Amino acid sequence: MDKNRDPRPAMPSGIDATTDAELVASARAGTASAFEVIMRRNNRLLFRTARGVVPDDAEAQDVVQETYLRAFTSLDSFRSEAALSTWLARIAINVALTAQRKRRRLVQMETRVEEEDLPGEPSRENVMSFRTADDESPEAMAERGQVRDLLQAAVENLPPIYRCVFILRAVEDMSVEETAYCLGVSGDVVKTRFLRARTMLRESLAEEVKPYLQSTFSFAGPRCDAVVNHVFAVLSMRGLVRSH
Repeated sequence: MDKNRDPRPAMPSGIDATTDAELVASARAGTASAFEVIMRRNNRLLFRTARGVVPDDAEAQDVVQETYLRAFTSLDSFRSEAALSTWLARIAINVALTAQRKRRRLVQMETRVEEEDLPGEPSRENVMSFRTADDESPEAMAERGQVRDLLQAAVENLPPIYRCVFILRAVEDMSVEETAYCLGVSGDVVKTRFLRARTMLRESLAEEVKPYLQSTFSFAGPRCDAVVNHVFAVLSMRGLVRSH
């Protein structure tokens, strides 16, 4: 037997069509492929969600791993009141905040009075659309990378209270309702904070870089694999995963 061969069963064909309910049911039964699909589908979302709270990528990766471990050991609490991805994102925010408190870092996520001098959030068709072209020249790709770095630095400088909302709304394209669920605030608070974040980033900057935002805070390749492998190792030790 090849010692380097991955002992986990391959994901079944057509797995992308698997629903949240089917995945959760399979994961509850300890099916390894279900855990992997959940992680592969949500790694980037959870990494970006964590980066809305924590100050660097390494801490965000730790948050993602801990989020999965908490979620996978409490799947019975998932009631499909929200999408699985949104449920996981809410856990990730709580994990990230807990991690910051343990490090004695004050992360301000609430305000006594939200800003009331901003107009209501624009309709969906007027919200910045952050999509990238599939066919780009090498020069365009290089330019996109430079603009991405510029924007990522600007987003990093936002206070977490606004960075979280901006990443969920603008980068992950969550709805107001989904973002509110993740943060445990009202829809009006989400709208106000999103507008404040955009104002702080400056409209001129946002307009210049809007085609490039989808590539910021990337989470793929070895880092994605590292999260999957770490979580599988812990789940195996706890006897929560079985092979087909």
